[in-house]
Amino acid sequence: MVEDDRGPRPMILRAAARNEVSWKNGGGVTSEIAAYPAGSSIDNFGWRISTALVTAPGPFSVFEGIDRSLTVLEGKLALQFAEDNHEVILEPCQSHSFAGDVAVTGVPLGGPVRDLNVMVRRGEWQAEVTAYCPQLSGNGTLIAIATQPAKGLMTLDAVQLDNAAQLPAGFVGYFVCLKPATEP
Repeated sequence: MVEDDRGPRPMILRAAARNEVSWKNGGGVTSEIAAYPAGSSIDNFGWRISTALVTAPGPFSVFEGIDRSLTVLEGKLALQFAEDNHEVILEPCQSHSFAGDVAVTGVPLGGPVRDLNVMVRRGEWQAEVTAYCPQLSGNGTLIAIATQPAKGLMTLDAVQLDNAAQLPAGFVGYFVCLKPATEP
């Protein structure tokens, strides 16, 4: 959060300033929005938020001890779970949560898919992805991801908020509320 003489202002995390990083399994690239602790790697984060463009069928990277929540922003994606041979179809605005250590294949249906991926270390952090702004409490972190331009924001820009900060007028997007697993 940034403070000035007008009070708290949200910290904007610009999509254009993000680095693309290869997926853990090498099958594509991801654009990291934010991670905790700052500077953590793919192997030692507490939580991590990213977007990815899925252009071809392929396995998801396996993350031992991680819980994932995947939200489709654009396109249509089939998640195929090898363990029990079931499939979940996600369209825009739909999410699905699953363990990061299970074998899952993503299959874009009808063209490329842009997704929002939230990962938390199981037993340490919990995450909720919603289309409405939840009330932040305790030691949590709230990050909003724009799905269309708004005053001062471009599509996929993110905003780190606290309860005192306000989003720009016309904001449309998703909210990721992250908090320690010990908090209700």
